[in-house]
Amino acid sequence: MTRGIPIRAAAILAAWSAPALAFAQESDADLAKKLSNPVASMISVPFQYNYDCCFGSDDGARQTLNIQPVIPVRLNDDWNLIVRTIVPLVYQASPAPGVEDAYGLSDVTQSFFFSPQSKDGLTWAVGPVFLWPVGTDELGTNKWGAGPTGLVLKQSGQTTYGLLANHIWSYAGSDARDDVSSTFLQPFYSYTTKSATTWGANLEASYDWAHETWSVPANLTVSHLYKFGEQRVSLGIGAKIYLVNETDAPDWGLRATATFLFPE
Repeated sequence: MTRGIPIRAAAILAAWSAPALAFAQESDADLAKKLSNPVASMISVPFQYNYDCCFGSDDGARQTLNIQPVIPVRLNDDWNLIVRTIVPLVYQASPAPGVEDAYGLSDVTQSFFFSPQSKDGLTWAVGPVFLWPVGTDELGTNKWGAGPTGLVLKQSGQTTYGLLANHIWSYAGSDARDDVSSTFLQPFYSYTTKSATTWGANLEASYDWAHETWSVPANLTVSHLYKFGEQRVSLGIGAKIYLVNETDAPDWGLRATATFLFPE
């Protein structure tokens, strides 16, 4: 009888441990899937490194570190406000003779999404987007800008797909600099496995109405959610190719991301 007690205890412990482990794995997968939603109700701080090569007569390169905190604010039982900010730190090697290397802060883009609670996996959000001219003379527009932004996405099973869009017009700033009128379109698709690995593809198409030029990079990415102590971090890598190659535009690029999650 005494030897049966630890055997029964071990069986009970195993019965409890298996669901607990499955719950932990499902929880990580759910968090990884939330990262595919740009307006998920979860605080996250992505650090996105981009390397874009070869543009200009000297085949210049650009390195950009985008710091992109996402802060959700619960307005009431039905609506959330999600604030997404993009702070770019840029190093640009000279693309042509007579053009010096440039390093510093580029303009900040900040979006305010008003989003109702998701129903049947469908999420939509609308709001204003602002361009803050905090960049250096070489890397910024020296223009204040604003416009509308919107998002619609569907999450079904392990897949997420949708479209993020905005348009920014300049309304003030240096008269010596060109006006800003830019449309951004980002269709995206991702698949998150039960082990919290996400495979993704998207376009980051932008059209400059002032200069009538397109930039259309396609990104293929893979990321995985890790846990370091109590901190969950998604680490990812990706490749980029420019489908539309305007004059002096990059040909290809690489991407690496580290996203810190702060779930409730």
